[in-house]
Formats: sequence, structure tokens, C-alpha cells
Amino acid sequence: MSDGVQGNTRAIEGSVVTDFADRMTYGGYLDLETLLSAQRPLSSPEHHDELLFIVQHQTTELWLKLVLHELSAACRLLREDQLAPALKCIARVKHIQRTLTEQWSVLATLTPAEYAQFRGVLGNASGFQSAQYRAVEFTLGNKHAGMLRVFESDPTAHALVTAALEAPSLYDEFLRLLARSGYPIPHAVLERDVTKAWTFTSELVPIFADIYADPGAHWAAYETCEELVDLEDNFQLWRFRHLKTVERIIGFKTGTGGSSGVPFLQRALELTFFPELFAVRTEIGR
Repeated sequence: MSDGVQGNTRAIEGSVVTDFADRMTYGGYLDLETLLSAQRPLSSPEHHDELLFIVQHQTTELWLKLVLHELSAACRLLREDQLAPALKCIARVKHIQRTLTEQWSVLATLTPAEYAQFRGVLGNASGFQSAQYRAVEFTLGNKHAGMLRVFESDPTAHALVTAALEAPSLYDEFLRLLARSGYPIPHAVLERDVTKAWTFTSELVPIFADIYADPGAHWAAYETCEELVDLEDNFQLWRFRHLKTVERIIGFKTGTGGSSGVPFLQRALELTFFPELFAVRTEIGR
């Protein structure tokens, strides 16, 4: 047995700081008093599973905050032609996406009978109203100005989503970087109205086909294309797990926010961020 463990108890090393009268603490740095007091179930009497529901969505919002932080940095770095650090930001987003997708398995432990006992306290509150989620979608190119109406009663949220709507998307910034690097990106693409949702542009497919035909000669562009494909794949997996978790818990009931529920989420799977990067796969090897 180690000298530091006796009676199944580990000795506290003498160098460990234990006096925090005038030192920064773990809880103080993270503001845990605020964070851990933000879970306020509304059911009365309080239902055991409402805490799960709140924590699930609050942690998702924290991860979305980091996703926006990284995507914003990636867009800025692409504008500055700093591709390598931009790809590092995108790589981090991909890891966060995997965590967000796996989180649905925790919420899926909530049974329909359990959720039904406190669902009423949500009123019309819905994930559809997540400003950060909408800003992520906008930053990736799924713009929809009509969504701004949802946030009109919250100036801070409205400003966040508006800024994402009006800014070039990650894909816009990548295509502009390609143009500056000598790739023949059409002028109409470079001058497009960035407040509109990205739509399939067939003229880009031959450009990507040339990149994929000789990855060694176009490695930076080729690698970025594959990173963007990973982002979209991960996002679609998240959407699918969301759909199946909702179906598992409430079936085909309407959503608390007024949507049709599962059918509405199903249609989201038809949305795409980088359609040309998938279309080019049909052309490779022909």
C-alpha cells in the first residue's frame, strides 16, 4: 500500500493550499454561486425530473456560447487569411458538437409520464426561442430574417441574432478566402446578400471538383472543405437526435412553442449549410 494512503484515505499533501481567506477559489473563479442557483424548477410540488430538464438545456446553452465564440473567431481568422488557426477553432466546435449530440441520451431517460407532470409549467417556452442556437445556424448559413420576430421582446437576444443575420457566414468567409487565393469564385457569390439563406450554386461544384481531384496541390482548401463537411454531418446528427428524443418523450404532440413538433423538426433535416461540398462527391471519379 502506498505511504500516502492509509485506511483507504489519501493524505493531503502539505503543499496543498487550504486557507482561502484572501485567495481566489475554484467556486469564486467560476462564479458557482450564480451558476448553481440558476436552476429554479417551477412545478409545485417540485417534480424530481424537472431539474434534469433545466440542466440539460442550460448546459446546452453554455456549449452554444462556446460554439459561437469559436465560430466568430474562425470567421475573423478567415477574413485575415489565417487558415490554420481558423481550422483549430472549427476542430474545437466539432468536439463540442459531439458532446451536444451525446447529451440527448441523458434527456432521453425522461419518460413521457414523467415529462407530462411538469410540462405545463413551461407555458410557451421552447428551444425554438434559443437565440444562441439561431445565431449558430445563421453563422453557418441557414439565415431566416423572419426568425427575428421571435426575439423582439428581448433586445439582447434580438441584437445577437440580428448581428449573425447581417454578418457573412463561415462559408461566405471561406469562399472569399478562396477567391483571394486565386480560385475562380463567381463575382455573384462574393457580392451576394449575406442576410439571405445560402442556396445551392452549381458554378462552385467544378471548382471544388478540381480541388478534390488533386488534394496535394490544393491541400489547404481540400482540408477546409472536409472540415466543413464534418461540421454539417455533426449538425445533422444533432438535429436527428433532437428529433428522436422529442418523438420518444412527447410523440407527435405539438410543441410548447406552437410548432407541429416532430414534423417541424423532421423538415429541419432538409436544411443544408454547404450543399456544393456534398454535390461534388457525385462528380469525383467520373
